[in-house]
Amino acid sequence: MAIYHLEAKMVSRGAGRSAVAAAAYLSCSRLLNEYDGVQHDYTRKQGLVWQQVFLPVAAPTEWQNREILWNAVEENEKTKDSRLAREFVVALPIELSKAQWERLLSDFVSDTFVSDGMCADVAIHDPYPPGHNPHAHILLTVRPLNEKGKWQYKTEKEYLCVKNGKEQGFTAAEFKQAQADGWEKQYQYKVGKKKVYMVPSSAQAQGYERVSKYPKSTKYGRQNPISERWNSEEQLVFWRKAWADVTNLHLERAGQEERIDQRSHVERGLDEQPTIHEGVTARALEKKGIVSDRCELNRQIKADNALLRELKAAVKKLMQVVKVAVPALAEAMEFLRANMIVFRYQIRYAGLGKHKLSERLNVLKPTLERYTLLVQQIKNKAKERKTLLAEKKATPFYQFVVHNDLEKKIAKLTEDLEELKSEKVMVLSSLGCDEDTGIAEVRKSVAAMERNLERLTQQEEKYVAELDTALIQFTELKEQEKEVDYIALFEQRAVLRPDTIQAVTSKLKMAYGEKFAPIILADSKRDVAELLGEETEVRSIHEDLQKKHEQEVECKNTPKKNGQER
Repeated sequence: MAIYHLEAKMVSRGAGRSAVAAAAYLSCSRLLNEYDGVQHDYTRKQGLVWQQVFLPVAAPTEWQNREILWNAVEENEKTKDSRLAREFVVALPIELSKAQWERLLSDFVSDTFVSDGMCADVAIHDPYPPGHNPHAHILLTVRPLNEKGKWQYKTEKEYLCVKNGKEQGFTAAEFKQAQADGWEKQYQYKVGKKKVYMVPSSAQAQGYERVSKYPKSTKYGRQNPISERWNSEEQLVFWRKAWADVTNLHLERAGQEERIDQRSHVERGLDEQPTIHEGVTARALEKKGIVSDRCELNRQIKADNALLRELKAAVKKLMQVVKVAVPALAEAMEFLRANMIVFRYQIRYAGLGKHKLSERLNVLKPTLERYTLLVQQIKNKAKERKTLLAEKKATPFYQFVVHNDLEKKIAKLTEDLEELKSEKVMVLSSLGCDEDTGIAEVRKSVAAMERNLERLTQQEEKYVAELDTALIQFTELKEQEKEVDYIALFEQRAVLRPDTIQAVTSKLKMAYGEKFAPIILADSKRDVAELLGEETEVRSIHEDLQKKHEQEVECKNTPKKNGQER
């Protein structure tokens, strides 16, 4: 199954890494780092499938040699904590072949990085056992190139200059024009016991002594706008999405239904059921007014997910009640009860979908098996008949007995073939096919129904878990009955119930539209009532109310004593 994995990290001297070492590792080769004289040898490493260096137009052609490329990077970076390269490790979909992996990576790297001015060193690793963990390493330069193939700066000194009391930053190149416009650099001057930044014209007029030759500047300088963009969080998000998009495009081209998604668990809300790929055929059927199993399943999944999001948000708020109060407790309990009805409805609805799919599969699969058997029988008998016809043709005419025997066998086989072909036509008709070429679509449809059946099973299991969670939450609220007047709570819940049931009905109608089934809702209400033991609870409360009423009547009818005996 295709999975999304894109790990981004920096190769920096500050972390004890080397760009040459990283390149040697990904290419399983031996490379010498001229910066520190260390030779990195990974020639014994196994699992290298493919490797290639990609260069932008401006880059020197000799950089096709990765040793020259990464030594050029190492040479240009002077500090002990320099960032040398950016590295991505991406998981490759096992649904694609090695040749398709190469095309996928070539498209991704060329369109995403090289077109933006980066040099890229790429390799595919498929370590033992093959197909277990295929992945790719992408090593990228982090310093932009100019049009002449020379490295640009990452950051540039930015001087904070002053004009008419206003402060603004300028690079060395920009300051030439700024100085002509009246901007001045600021330097430290000694004012009493303090050191103060001032412009020379003002300081000299007041006779202050300059204590530093370095002008005031921003702490980190001004980043190259290209480097700034490459280092931004927004760019990383863009690259992550680009990998998902290009991978999904290649999966689609390869006829695979699997897809990957770059979003995080929180962004995706993985407690929801993912929709399935519908495909061109399914959507074309829908346009003609024919209900597609795939589209129908997606509609159900989307409706369920929308309800789940809404219900969970509301439950979270209600469960945060900190003070035990009858109205708040009654509202929370009735809302949870209503949610349980929704979950039970979804379980029943998914079960109904599973039942329909199972019924269709129980008809189609044996029929397909019968068709396959008929085709094989027809093939065998046709082959046998052909052999007998050849034998008859080779038999001399005067051998009447042999001829007659062969003719009888051939006639019997001909009759059998006609019967088998007639049955095959009937089987094809029952499958909705006019000829054998339609069987491929039937097989695809059966495979799709089996996948949909599996997804419905997963969906059913998910809502069973949601129902269990809601029951636990309801039980926790039920414990609070001990701290309140439970009869008052029961009466308050009875007042709220019609509105909550009406709200549930409205939500389900909105979510399912014409597919809404009142009978499933009625069955779901009954299921939840049984699950919560409401019949026993009502009977117990009625008995308590009856006893309370009898006690009140008895107390009322008992004559009061005046405190004296006669």
